[in-house]
Amino acid sequence: MSATTGDSVPAAAPAEAAAMPQGMRKNGKQWLPPKKAFRPTAGLTSYEQRNKTRVAQTAMKAKEKEMKEEKETERKRRVQAIKEKQAAKAEKERYELLAAKMHKKRLDRLKRKEKRNKMINS
Repeated sequence: MSATTGDSVPAAAPAEAAAMPQGMRKNGKQWLPPKKAFRPTAGLTSYEQRNKTRVAQTAMKAKEKEMKEEKETERKRRVQAIKEKQAAKAEKERYELLAAKMHKKRLDRLKRKEKRNKMINS
């Protein structure tokens, strides 16, 4: 019978000790939680653990870099498409202005001549 009471007493004792106040704090801030002892080596990790985190970090950075490069190439592709579309539109407007002034057959000759010059110059 004493063994059963002995088992129940230690289980209740730590709960009571945690609930009991430790006394008045020296700085007067009783609402703050009690501080623990300073342990400078408590946060240190093993070499294997540091190495694992380092490898994970490098893998994450590589993935981020790859994603950024993909995003940048997509942006450049869109910008290039817009520029090409604007250039084609400007060329079309220029030919329309020329067509308003010139005869159609002469305009066709000029277009062919310009294309030959572009091929030679490029």
